Amino acid sequence: MTSFYGNGFHISRRSFLAAAAGVGAVALTGCATSDTPRAPSVDNDAIAAAEADRPHTGRTVEYALNPQPADIDLGGIRVRTLAYGDTLPGEVIRADVGDDLAVTVTNGLDHDTSVHWHGIALRNDMDGAAPASPNISSDQSFTYRFSAPHSGTYWAHPHVGLDTDYGLYLPVIVDDPTEKGDYDTEWIVVLDDWTDGIGTRPQQIFSDLHSGGMGSMGGSGMGNMPGMGGMGGGPTGSSTAPASPGSSALLGGDSGDISYPYYLINGRIPAAPTTFTAAAGQRIRIRIINAGADTAFRIALTDHTMTVTDTDGYPIVPAEVEGLLLGMGERYDVIVNAKDGVFALTALAEGKSGQAQALLRTGAGSAPDSAFRPRELDGRIGVAGAFTAADSVQLPFAGSAVALSADLGGDMMSYNWTINGRSYDDTRPLMIEQGQRARLTFTNMTMMWHPMHLHGHTFQIVKADGTPGPRKDTAIVKPMDSVSVDLVADNPGSWMLHCHNGYHQESGMMTRLDYTN
Repeated sequence: MTSFYGNGFHISRRSFLAAAAGVGAVALTGCATSDTPRAPSVDNDAIAAAEADRPHTGRTVEYALNPQPADIDLGGIRVRTLAYGDTLPGEVIRADVGDDLAVTVTNGLDHDTSVHWHGIALRNDMDGAAPASPNISSDQSFTYRFSAPHSGTYWAHPHVGLDTDYGLYLPVIVDDPTEKGDYDTEWIVVLDDWTDGIGTRPQQIFSDLHSGGMGSMGGSGMGNMPGMGGMGGGPTGSSTAPASPGSSALLGGDSGDISYPYYLINGRIPAAPTTFTAAAGQRIRIRIINAGADTAFRIALTDHTMTVTDTDGYPIVPAEVEGLLLGMGERYDVIVNAKDGVFALTALAEGKSGQAQALLRTGAGSAPDSAFRPRELDGRIGVAGAFTAADSVQLPFAGSAVALSADLGGDMMSYNWTINGRSYDDTRPLMIEQGQRARLTFTNMTMMWHPMHLHGHTFQIVKADGTPGPRKDTAIVKPMDSVSVDLVADNPGSWMLHCHNGYHQESGMMTRLDYTN
């Protein structure tokens, strides 16, 4: 099977049989500052025991990451931003189940950084989110070492400040060599919302949100925002004019806080899309990742239906849809049977004015206009609550469960966001014992939707009728609604639980799930 982004950019996989001992110098900075609570003591023996229980092939796969300022071509538009090397997204990291990953990060930024391995149930001290694993100082290196316990589509990004709204992200794919792989080729699709180097920079957006707040724009506008992108994904008007995103029935209300100048697929604007080439009749596995900071995407492939096979790395009962809704941090795998011609893969910025586009080419034909909107975007749209985990990955859940609550709140005027009435600097972590079963209920008491992400675990969504839904690590919670999920406490440590809207997270909507010793 072949595997690449498009435009001939093939995945590069670097595997080494030698042990990774001694790779890179280690320089870390802690995160116990005046506005960050200290982590409790963790049971290092329990963390080591959990790591020993994971599958191990005895093989080490090594990669190097260099977060740094970079000039990136978005498709005729060059921006100075932050990226891993000189590509957007960064080079794919790939390993087999049970491989040990050794990823050396050399920090070329002028501030601390980290790499969080989003969705991977890895050992706590390698999670890439302080305080469990401290940040990496500028001009220093650190090697993350962990086993990859479960196959699936994951991704990596910093867990420091607003760095989630730059170009610091890359796919992480864990393969299962025993999987039949009923497809011929693979297409990795990474979605993003983009402002850095074009519109207002993320830090200024953040400042404007706090100075103008939600109330200054009638409940949905966000102060001094980038210009609102047109359907072709390009900016219209001033890049610093106030812009108010719209609303979305799929999201239950306001679509977000920011209207971005551009929306990207695999680092390119719609006017200069990447092209994935395949043969008509081939079965294509598309791995879709939403790496955006404030944007949900509704994605569809022109003239094709999609069979959804996996949610956040875990298989589901296959379901046919025409389009999919992805919140920030979510991933879906789909299979399409490729038709003959040229087809637009379009990711609509849900409830906003703009879209991203890539092309599938299997034969002759002209590329559609960058503003072309497939009819499938108005068809059967798959959302998480419609799916059911495959029998092989149903969460083992019997007997009583401890009840955990995460009440989501926010002060719209000052743009402060909370969990259980507290921002992160004043958080009271949720507590759990190793081996316990828990039902965690997110109750959204705000007028904004929130994609809630738990580190180090997957949970199983409980559908509205009480039946088991899909396995996931990120779940959309709509305004004035609640979502319950079941989880098993099988990965000891101190784990972040937060909204994956980068601006909500930075404004306090984060807590921890801590294991008691």
